[in-house]
Amino acid sequence: MLTDYHTHTPLCRHAEGDPIDYARHAQSIGLAEFGLADHNPMPTPLDEWRMALDELPRYLELVQAAREGVPDLPIRVGLECDYLEGQEAWTDETAQLADWDYLIGSVHYIHDGIAVDDPEYLSRWGNRMTVEDMWGTYWRLYEKMIRARQHDFFAHPDLAKRFCLRPAGDLRRYYEPVIQALVDTGAALEVNTAGLRKDVREIYPAREMLELAFSAKVPILINSDAHVPTDVGADFGQALALVRGVGYRSTVRFEKRRRIEVALPEKWPA
Repeated sequence: MLTDYHTHTPLCRHAEGDPIDYARHAQSIGLAEFGLADHNPMPTPLDEWRMALDELPRYLELVQAAREGVPDLPIRVGLECDYLEGQEAWTDETAQLADWDYLIGSVHYIHDGIAVDDPEYLSRWGNRMTVEDMWGTYWRLYEKMIRARQHDFFAHPDLAKRFCLRPAGDLRRYYEPVIQALVDTGAALEVNTAGLRKDVREIYPAREMLELAFSAKVPILINSDAHVPTDVGADFGQALALVRGVGYRSTVRFEKRRRIEVALPEKWPA
């Protein structure tokens, strides 16, 4: 059975629904495990879409309430940790703030607070930096994040395509260094269905990157990046068909930052 470890809470200011409702939906569709991973708090304000540091206890209370309300479903707890170059020490501190089951690494910000998935900055790609410059910076940071060895798996790998922006030519030149970093560090990669609900209408990552990951024996797991309860497990049938189509027959789970390999189901719903 599948799991969904990348889901959010209203504490991030752009998600809806109580965590217990996410957990109930996860149970109703037959997930084996469910996990919450809201955006990590920062020591000083970074943006308007994450919990404040003093809200972390409330986050943990919400997780506990979900566990008590849905006792038959294993509910894991983690954070989606933004990689910010030069602020790696904060991720190390964050790892000590609770008894996490996993920490997810992600890149959103690439330059002067500019996020690749924020529509506010779309106009910048045609003047301040070209799409190729944007992709080059994004993937450089993504590789550096992996090599920092601070996270358990890595989210929505080609988020830079969110608005259908891609450089010309063979994109494997961007993927290959990241795949090598995953191999060198033994890390896992997320297959994220949220792209199907965005402008790009594609799963993250592209099939070509997933093929490279499979050839390199990089472990994967499927997540929804849910921001409403009904997004939990969304499009998992399509994601499962994709990963099995490139050759994957196993996925991974996490508990107390320990990775466990399990077989993929042949179909979803099972």
